[in-house]
Amino acid sequence: MQLIDIGANLTHESFDRDRDAVLQRARQAGVAAMVVTGASREHSPLALDLARQYPGFLYATAGVHPHHAVEYTEECDAQMRALLADEQVVAVGECGLDYFRDFSPRPAQRRAFERQLRIAADLADAGNPKPLFLHQRDAHADFLAVMKEFEGRTGAAVVHCFTGTREEMFDYLDRDWYIGITGWLCDERRGAHLRELVKHIPAERLMIETDAPYLLPRTLKPTPKDRRNEPMFLAHIVEELARDRGEDVDTSAAATTATARAFFRLPG
Repeated sequence: MQLIDIGANLTHESFDRDRDAVLQRARQAGVAAMVVTGASREHSPLALDLARQYPGFLYATAGVHPHHAVEYTEECDAQMRALLADEQVVAVGECGLDYFRDFSPRPAQRRAFERQLRIAADLADAGNPKPLFLHQRDAHADFLAVMKEFEGRTGAAVVHCFTGTREEMFDYLDRDWYIGITGWLCDERRGAHLRELVKHIPAERLMIETDAPYLLPRTLKPTPKDRRNEPMFLAHIVEELARDRGEDVDTSAAATTATARAFFRLPG
């Protein structure tokens, strides 16, 4: 069984003490490749540095999460464009809107989101389209409105770490976007609704991710003492996903892996 983790925050400081061991455990658990999330001016270059250290195993995204939208200056835009010129940076983002936390003012979030969508459109115009790695929380209407401004101008798009409603999910699927499912699926307090929703995601639109070190699956036993999520736990997530979809694990694993390889244009 081979798996691809499409969203792991491996530049997080909690991995500084044992990052090599974390990657080795992931390999042993069947993770064949990972996309390291770049979500700020600080961490996007670090994500690329990691991808360069582990070619063929790690890849990177480059972007600015809405939490960091206030840092999106002209210099930041130039930095993101330079990073995205690298072939090991396989997606634009993490970018989008987050009205749940509002760590950055909403107008700043929308401006940063639009600037990154413009980068994606420019890449497509230049014949080097890269997909969008998107974040949306409690901002669905504005998120769709901003995306509509760039309709038909960018590459493919995945709404990563999907935790939303049935209506939101079908709005995304109706636009031919992809859905990323995490261990939120395993949270009986907040994610129980996903158990039913994942049955309706076409296999060719579904990918899996840990969002490590966040979102440790609550059904994982024994629970790690430090409660840190790791990419090796992707195997647990795909088991839960397969059960909810009424599939065997190998089927879910093969489908999500094939979809991720095609979406990010990763080698087979």
